[in-house]
This record gives sequence, structure tokens and C-alpha cells, in this order.
Amino acid sequence: MIRKLLKLGREKNLASLLSNVSVAFSGLLSFVLLTRQLPKESFGDWVLFITLATFVDLLRFGLTRTAAVRELSGADELLRKRLLGATFRINLALVLGISVLCWSFLFLVKIGQIQLAQGYYLFLVWYPLLAFANLSWNNALALFQAEQNFRRMMYIRLSNVVLFLIFLVFNYWFFHYGLTAIIVVNIAVNFISGVACTLKKWDGLFFLGYARRDVERRLVNFGKYSMGTLISSSLLKSADTFIIGLSPFLGSAGIAMYAIPLKLTDLLGIPLHSFSMTAYPRMSKKCLEGDILGARSIFYTYSGAVTLLFLPVALVSFVFAEELILLLGGTEYKESLHLLAVIFRVFTVYVLLLPIDRFTGVLLDSLNKPKYNLYKVLFMASANILVDLLAVFVFKSLIAVAIGTVFFTLLGIFLGFFYVRRELQIHIREMFLESILFVKKLKSNWAP
Repeated sequence: MIRKLLKLGREKNLASLLSNVSVAFSGLLSFVLLTRQLPKESFGDWVLFITLATFVDLLRFGLTRTAAVRELSGADELLRKRLLGATFRINLALVLGISVLCWSFLFLVKIGQIQLAQGYYLFLVWYPLLAFANLSWNNALALFQAEQNFRRMMYIRLSNVVLFLIFLVFNYWFFHYGLTAIIVVNIAVNFISGVACTLKKWDGLFFLGYARRDVERRLVNFGKYSMGTLISSSLLKSADTFIIGLSPFLGSAGIAMYAIPLKLTDLLGIPLHSFSMTAYPRMSKKCLEGDILGARSIFYTYSGAVTLLFLPVALVSFVFAEELILLLGGTEYKESLHLLAVIFRVFTVYVLLLPIDRFTGVLLDSLNKPKYNLYKVLFMASANILVDLLAVFVFKSLIAVAIGTVFFTLLGIFLGFFYVRRELQIHIREMFLESILFVKKLKSNWAP
């Protein structure tokens, strides 16, 4: 088994990891440049805007992506065209509906002279255009994931983030444009990536004629659970930003400060995202073939091995928290260094808990039990929102917000095991035995 895992690491997992690391590194450089060319409040508005945009993107593509990946994994050419056409038509309808809602609400805000945080206002104005711009390349990601073509995924995503990064470099040294211009350029680079996917026929636009109602219904019936799961999963982190943004005490400056340790935590989660993308099609294939024990074995291997891989990274991050905060945020955040370092250290505990929580959800989806995964994440999101409200409006503490993250992750692990055990028996002890075996085999492979 360990030989298979090592071979897997050299192939699909490595390609997936390379894709995510490349994109994340470019995104990190963009983040660093933004912290240094925007005032703290404007940077907080950017974080709120992009967090809202990411959240609604998950709503749009969560309805179809998980189901599409599952079916595209073994689809013939005709079914492939029908699936791509169906997903594009569904997502296009969602973009139109969301655009009407955003601009209608914006009209009501202006008529009623309602006071909103600037980040919320920017979202209502610009998100519909961003949604149209990123429709094609986001829709193509389902095809890339199903085909395990992570190299192609990397090229498309890099074309997006690298173009934006190049603009930010020039903006930092020469242009000095403000937040609105930065948002407009972000929309433009998303559109360029989308056009590339359309011309290559990866997004489904040219296959709209192949779309069938029964295929759309099948995708939506599965996707209503996975969409709820993805939205709730996004709320696990984005709710922090949304609720901090509503606080008159913390506001945009609080969002900006909280975003620094949160970004570092996202970087620690890159390998987990990569392994999840490769684990899901493999677990799904085992389940579709009726090999439930094989799916369980994959779950044990991924959960245990990834947890072990995270351990040294989390320890180093815990020790050098202050240095990492200054590297990312710059001297403007020096007066808040102790606070941000404490938050980041809390997040390193959260990162160690993530693999088990994430892979129980992947296993539930693979077992065709997305509703259980939805229930799990709904409980977690509800707990997070409750803790956030107490932390922000009662205790007025960003550290309390971070502690709530650890709490809801522990709750997710408990619920994940509870729901999985309705379908098959899994044991934490077996998972850690697989981890020990992984370490022993790894040592023997490196021994002279």
C-alpha cells in the first residue's frame, strides 16, 4: 500500500500540489503587495469584497462541480459534452439571477440611504461583472479535476493570478491606483482566463446544445447537498470576516489585521486541498465499483499521512509566528504583532485538525451520502457563527474568534465519524497505525 502511496505522490498528487503551490505562491505575493500599497482600512475593504466574492462563487459552482467531477470521471465523449453543457447552462442561469439580486439590492441601498461597510458596497457594484468574467474558467475546473489534469488546471489558474500579480507590481512602483482600479483589473484578468477556456472548448459553452434536462436534474439533485456543504464550509472561515465587518468596534481595520494570520493558515492548507482533489475521484471510483473497504483504506492513508506531514510545518509556524506575520503584513502591522502572533498560533492547532475533518467529508461524498456531509458542516457553521457573534459583539476579541475555529473543527471530526460509521466502520486507531506504517516505510526507502 505504501508503495502505491509513494507512486501516487510522484504522479497525480505531485501535479495537484504543484498546481496549488504555484497559484498560492503567486496569490501570496499579490497579498503582500496589497498590504503595502493600500491603507489598512482599504485593505480590509478588499478582503471583505474578495471574501464575499469567493463565498458566492462557491454557491454558484458548488451546485454542479462535485456532481460533475463524480460523473465526468468515467464518462464517454457524448456524456462528457452533455455534462459540460448542462453545468454551463446551470451556472449561467445562476450568474444572471445573482446579478439581478445584487444590483436590485444596490438600488434599494441607494434609495433608502442605507449605511453599509465599503466592502459590502463594492461587492454589490462589482461582483456581477466578476461572476461573468470567471464563469468559463471556473466551469472548466470540474473537467480538469475529473481528468486528473492538474497541469492544465495550473496553467489556467496561473494565467489569472500571475497577470494580476504583474499589474500589482507595476501599480506598487509606478501607477499607485486605488482599490476600485485594482478590482477592475482583477475582473479583466479573470475574463482573459475564461476566454482561453472557451476557445479550447473546456468550459461547456460550445456544448450547450448537448445539455439535457435529465442530466441537469441529476446534477442539481446531487449538487443541492454538495452546494450546501461547500457554502457551509466557506462560512466556517468567511463568517469570521463577515461578522468582523459588521462590528463598529473592529470594522475594516479588524478585518485587515485578522486577514494576516488567516492568510498564513490558508497557505498551510494548500497540501490538504491538493490531496483532497486527488482523493475524491479515487474514493468515488472505489465506491462506484462496490469496493467500500478500498475506499476506507484510501481514507486511512490520506488522513494519517497528511496529518503527519502537517505536524512539522505547524510546529515551525508556531515557533516563528512573529517573523511570519511581519514578513506578510509589513511594518504597518507591527503595533499589533503580539495579537496577530497569538491568533496565528491558535490557527496552527486548527491546521493539525483539518485533515481528519476534511477527509471524513470526502469519504461521505464518495459514499454518495452528501446529505450527511451537509448536516456535519451545517452544525459546524452554526457553531462558528454563534461563537463569532459572541467573540465580536460581547468580548470584542479577535483571539476569541480564532479559538472558535478550533472548537468547530473538533465538532466536525466528531460528527464526521458519527455519520461515516452509519455506512462502514472506521477507527482513529487504524488511521494512526497507517501513519506509523507510512513513516517506517518512508525511513526504509531513504535508508542507505
